[in-house]
Amino acid sequence: MPETSADAFAASSLAVRTISPVALPRYRWGRADAPAKALVVHGLGSNGPSTWRLCAALADRGWRVDAIDLRGHGFAPRSLDYRIEAYAADLLAARPDEAASSPWNLVIGHSLGGAATAVTAAADPRWTNALVLLDPAIHLDEHDAGVIRASQEAAFAENTEHAVRAKSPDWHPVDVELKVQAVAQASRWAIEQTSAQNEPWDVRAAAAALGVPTLVVAADPHVYSLFRGSLAAEVLANPRVSMTIIQGAGHNVHRDRPAETTTTIGDWAALQLEQGPRRDT
Repeated sequence: MPETSADAFAASSLAVRTISPVALPRYRWGRADAPAKALVVHGLGSNGPSTWRLCAALADRGWRVDAIDLRGHGFAPRSLDYRIEAYAADLLAARPDEAASSPWNLVIGHSLGGAATAVTAAADPRWTNALVLLDPAIHLDEHDAGVIRASQEAAFAENTEHAVRAKSPDWHPVDVELKVQAVAQASRWAIEQTSAQNEPWDVRAAAAALGVPTLVVAADPHVYSLFRGSLAAEVLANPRVSMTIIQGAGHNVHRDRPAETTTTIGDWAALQLEQGPRRDT
């Protein structure tokens, strides 16, 4: 009997709750006692510091912002398990206050981080009050999966500032510097296994189950986006999900168009704080 979307979501949520998590390194912007707390989750082959523009912009608006290194990335522990549910299990254990189970006011996830945060938020609606997905990897067809594999292979083959700058000439010098750092810190095996252990790559069931206000900040499909067409329409059938497109930005929206991206997220996040927690339970 074929697996239904409900079956897939139930199995994924159970895995998130039962996989043994690893402790994730944190990097912090803003005042420790700030009333609003946000978590920022990077994408495949990146690291926590690479999200600095998002983190600094929110901190300037009065947020306390924590960025993490995902398992197998940065200084995080290595593992044998690189299923999206394993990434999500680590995130579920990452709370604003280590000794409490209080929710984040906001979680932002890019690409792989978008997939993992969507799975986490769907598995436990009280993990965060609001969610932003930056060009999230919700469902990868063969073409997109191949593009991602080729991009990661190229990053490891020539990990220099010159190569990064040639590919992304408009990036801030700090983004170029941190991209090189992130690739050097990441486990190549972990990156390869993240693709291999998630075939087919599909967290649409989790996206359909999201019960908190969610904003998808998508890349421009005329440049390159993972969130487009029929996939976007399917995810947007969930009334909790809305979408905006950053014109002229590729998949790395926060690096390609940082001002537009941070303003969009900051304004939306401020509105969520003003309206207070709203979730399906």
